[in-house]
Parts: sequence; structure tokens; C-alpha cells
Amino acid sequence: MELISYLFLSLLAHSASGAGNTPDDIFILAGQSNMAGRGGVTDNKWDGIVPPECAPNPSILRLNAKLGWEEAHEPLHVDIDVGGTCGVGPGMAFANEIRARSSKIGVVGLVPCAVGGTAINTWARGTQLYNQLVNRTKESVKGGGSIRAVLWYQGESDTVRKEDAEAYKGNMEKLISDLRSDLNLPSLLFIQVALASGQGKFIEIVRNAQLQINLPNVKCVDAKGLPLEQDNLHLTTTSEVQLGLKLAQAFLESS
Repeated sequence: MELISYLFLSLLAHSASGAGNTPDDIFILAGQSNMAGRGGVTDNKWDGIVPPECAPNPSILRLNAKLGWEEAHEPLHVDIDVGGTCGVGPGMAFANEIRARSSKIGVVGLVPCAVGGTAINTWARGTQLYNQLVNRTKESVKGGGSIRAVLWYQGESDTVRKEDAEAYKGNMEKLISDLRSDLNLPSLLFIQVALASGQGKFIEIVRNAQLQINLPNVKCVDAKGLPLEQDNLHLTTTSEVQLGLKLAQAFLESS
């Protein structure tokens, strides 16, 4: 009887420990559909294929829509980007890579915030997306841990109108400044992705804006040339993995 009680209490303690797992190193994933992930999505259906680089790990968590930490798995944005079908994105490959390559990285916390089809002005201070981004970020550190970086992939929706493309650089710089101010993290690392594709013909204007941003602790990873799905807009699963590795490299070089 004592043995059974001991085993029961041990199991209970183990379950409580797992349930209370909180991250050490927290990363914000924001932008639009290529950050949310459309890898493996065809005709609004995800093929369910998870490459080994994106495999779940008990030491990689995600903040779900209910603001609770849980073990991360693809699709990371399934309850955040609810207006589209989510597949593989860059987040899991990023998290697995930084853990594999740096002994300084503890439990990783990913905070999905990306929403497909969103232009830069819908992320401006005071908008619903901006407020959600700030609130989820603040919520993520309530149990401990620190915000290590924002991973940002957005801009496809700003390639349709020339005036939006030309305004991109100023809008992005203001977004970075506002977020750093509102999060009280003046040197927060931003790693942005230069576009691989776009919804309009002004892709190069937006790309140039992204590549020319010259602010402290702002890095840029170039997605140009990564293979796209048949829609010529979204990255394939393999491309999302490659992007995750590129983001990991940029982070490790900055830390």
C-alpha cells in the first residue's frame, strides 16, 4: 500500500512539474502568413508532414491563444492565425537549431502572433494586432524568462500599391521603436526577413526598404530565392525549414 501511495505521489509530482514548465528564452513570432506558416498547404489543406528539423521537443514551448504554455508543435499558429490554414513555418526549425547549437539556451518559449494577409499599417501602435502582440509578449514573461528577440516576416501585402511600398521603411522603423518603448526593452533584438515574394509588383521596393533599415540591434535575413508553393507567394515546407535555420544563424551571431 505504501509503495502504491509513493508511486501515485511521484506521478502526481511529475505531472505538476510538467504542467508548470515555463521558458527561459522567449521569442516573438510576428508578421503575416509566411511567418505563421503555409508550408505543405494546398487547397486550404495541410499535408501534415513535419520534417525532422521541426520535431517537437519537451524543452520547446508555445504560448497558446489562451495564454498558457504548452509543448510546441506544428502548426505553431493554428489557434492564432485562424483566418487561414496553417502549416509548417520557420519557428520550430529555429528553436531546434538554437538549442542544438548553443548550450546557453534553456527552455525555449515561442509566442506566435503572425496573421496572414496583414499590411504593415495594421500593425501600427493602437491597432488590434499591435495590442495583441504587446499583450501576448507581456504575458509570456509573467512566469519568468526573458524576451530574446522578435522574429518578423511581413510585407507581402505592402507590395500591391506603390505608396504603401514606399512608406514601408518608415512604418517599420516606427513599429520597432514603438514596440521597444511599450515593452520597455530599448535594445530588443529584431530579426526581420526580406521578402521572397509579394502580392503585387512592388516587391523590390519593400525588399530594399527592409534591407536598408539601419537601426541598432536590427538584423535582416534574406528569403529571396527560397522555393515557393504553387501559388508563388508562400514558402514550401523545405523553404520554411531553411528560413528557420537562417533566423537561428542570425540570432546566434547576435547573441
